[in-house]
Amino acid sequence: VKVWNLEKRDSSGNPLCTRIFSAIPGNKPTEVSCLTVHENLNYMAIGFTDGSVVLKKGDITRDRHSKTDVLAEGTYPITGLGFQQSGKQTHLFVVTTENVKSYNVSLKEFPVVELDNHGCSLHCSALCDPSQDNQLIVAGDDCVYLYQPDERGPCFAFDGQKQIVHWYRGYLLIVSKEKKTSKTDLVGGNEQSSEKQILTIYDLDNKFIAYTAAFDDIVDVLSEWGSLYVLTSNRKISVLQEKDTQTKLEMLFKKNLFVMAINLAKSHHLDNDGLADIFRQYGDHLYVKGDHDGAIQQYIRTIGKLEPSYVIRKFLDAQRIHNLTAYLQALHRQSLANEDHTTLLLNCYTKLKDSSKLEEFIKTSDNEVHFDVETAIKVLRQAGYYRHAVYLADKHSHHEWYLKIQLEDIKNYQEALCYIGKLPFDQAERNMKNYGKTLMHHAADETTELLKILCTDYRASGELPAETEAGGRYKDKANSEEFISIFANNPRELKNFLEHMIQVQVNSPQGVYDTLLELRLQDWAHEEDVQVKKRLQEDAMSLLKSGLFKAVFDKALVLCQMHNFKDGVLYLYEQGRLYQQIMHYHMQNDEYAKVIETCERYGEQEVCLWEQALGYFARKEEDCKEYISSVLRHIDRNNLMPPLLVVQTLAHNSTATLSVIKDYLINKLQQESDHIAEDERRIKQYREETKKIQEEIEELKSSAKIFQKPKCSMCNSPLELPSVHFLCGHSFHQHCFESYAEHDSECPTCMPENRKVMDMIHAQEQKLDLHDKFQHQLKCSKDGFSIIADYFGRGVFNKLTLITDPLPGRAATANLDVGLQRDLLIHTKRTA
Repeated sequence: VKVWNLEKRDSSGNPLCTRIFSAIPGNKPTEVSCLTVHENLNYMAIGFTDGSVVLKKGDITRDRHSKTDVLAEGTYPITGLGFQQSGKQTHLFVVTTENVKSYNVSLKEFPVVELDNHGCSLHCSALCDPSQDNQLIVAGDDCVYLYQPDERGPCFAFDGQKQIVHWYRGYLLIVSKEKKTSKTDLVGGNEQSSEKQILTIYDLDNKFIAYTAAFDDIVDVLSEWGSLYVLTSNRKISVLQEKDTQTKLEMLFKKNLFVMAINLAKSHHLDNDGLADIFRQYGDHLYVKGDHDGAIQQYIRTIGKLEPSYVIRKFLDAQRIHNLTAYLQALHRQSLANEDHTTLLLNCYTKLKDSSKLEEFIKTSDNEVHFDVETAIKVLRQAGYYRHAVYLADKHSHHEWYLKIQLEDIKNYQEALCYIGKLPFDQAERNMKNYGKTLMHHAADETTELLKILCTDYRASGELPAETEAGGRYKDKANSEEFISIFANNPRELKNFLEHMIQVQVNSPQGVYDTLLELRLQDWAHEEDVQVKKRLQEDAMSLLKSGLFKAVFDKALVLCQMHNFKDGVLYLYEQGRLYQQIMHYHMQNDEYAKVIETCERYGEQEVCLWEQALGYFARKEEDCKEYISSVLRHIDRNNLMPPLLVVQTLAHNSTATLSVIKDYLINKLQQESDHIAEDERRIKQYREETKKIQEEIEELKSSAKIFQKPKCSMCNSPLELPSVHFLCGHSFHQHCFESYAEHDSECPTCMPENRKVMDMIHAQEQKLDLHDKFQHQLKCSKDGFSIIADYFGRGVFNKLTLITDPLPGRAATANLDVGLQRDLLIHTKRTA
């Protein structure tokens, strides 16, 4: 045996021969029949015609690293050898003309297994590639057998006398002899026979003959460079090249061999897109033939690659609805369905009335849902399958759909309420706002109780108590004011709900108290039983007196006025200091005594109440003398109105005679007489004082002034020289005068009063032409209101206080000031 390394060259440039050793075991003169080498070059087996097998272990390219063993010594010539590697085990197949054996060469004793009791001729065995698990092929005259190291595998019935067996890229090549008889001599009728060699290439995976041809005297079949070479004895070589996969498939398509095309594509590891196209063509073929069941199975295999609408359009006919259903089910199983597919599938179920399939479809586990749940609910509801729709909505937590179906379709209001009570707080609150009116209409009491819980201490069924904030208030509680509209047609339940809320929640929203007040007023207005009406009145007043309506005073007042709730209206008027409104309320109801009572009660806060009362009684045509007299006495006592205005007011009453105001007028005239007498007395007094002052002035001008004051007017000590004397009669020590005097020519004692007089005179001079100036500006201005506003801002029209009792020592000054103020007051009244 010679071993060459083709990658290395010797000195002559030829492949390097790395080893030469004897092949014959011992010194027996025997002939080598076959040889095989392990792909790792660790084993080499040599078979001989005497039935013996020599095994070389180790690196076969080097002498020192190899070991020689004789596996068997038999009587039948060795016709085939082959190594198979299975994990760490290496097996050697040995084929003779009479049997097939397997040796485990990885073990010391080389255990042997006899696989079959018949063998094959020389060149009629070969090893498969991994696609056939590296099995040994043994070709007999009738069958071709495949062997594993421990057992015989499948067999194929290929007729003909086998001469050569070869394996190439998943194909089995067999060269066999076939004897054919043909009539060539027509005259003599003699039969002639001829033998030809047939080369057949089998595709064992797909079970078809890939190629067959007749050759004359084939010497060998070789595979190299991706092609097959057939050598014949006539010194010719034929090349066989495998067609590409697409060409093979097109050939199969033309013959409608789609199953074979599919198997071929799989064996050639065609990508998914290519397989899907084959399935589509196969499905189209079956559809045209009318095999709709088979076609739909092929179309199902295209899911994910072929547009579903291509298939769906073909099966929209009602007679093919079961095929369409099968396709849509597969589409959903692969989670490739959209909303339209779900709608179509559910419609198919409903058309077929297949409730079992429908339930199976919707009752999948949560991690196996392959459809849009909301779409399914809509379709089931539209088709009338309410029970299934509710099941889906409940299972997948589509709360709005569940409640919508229960309330609008099934009309199961109690179940809907129980369902809302199981929801988390946010969802329960939202759904009560959406469906509260419907529930209140059909299950008022239960809905009211649920709302009470929702607005105070809500927790879903089965949950632990809700957490509380500081102060014991619950975090999860709804705003009760937002649910008032739900009770639009249920005032009794609304009142119950609101009464509960103000008891358990003191700081309820303002709308709760407003609505409760309105309900109590409505009950009071419609109640006919006296005792009950009184109790309802007390309830309404207690709510008003709770102090909760200060911010919404107008709203509470309007409610009381709408329901003619007198006590409430008057209470609110009083709280709002609307005393004139109280007066008008009693006037509208002709409650004369209440009018007088109101004036007496609030007259000090608003003096005009007495004037309004007099006007009110004056307009009455009834006999109101007693009330008029009472008002006149108060007006007279407090001097609230001029007498002329009183007479003009009472002139509107046709029933009031002069006797009504006789006492008032007499009293007023008497008062005026007293004022006149007092004024005359003062005039006389002022004239005497003026005359006396004038005499003093004249005396100062014409005669000498004798100063005889013994004491200083400042320190009240005896007066000593040097001293300072003033014509007013005050005398001072010189040092006292210099210490206290602000001016050398003014008496320190008289200076404050003198300055007051001078200031008043100066003010009179400034305001002398004030009236004329105001009138002129008012006439010339385009915006008279701005002029008036300006004067008001400067305080010109402010009310002045008349000084009627001046100090005795300042009579003349006081008289002058009073006159000025009276003039100003007269101007002010005229201008106003």
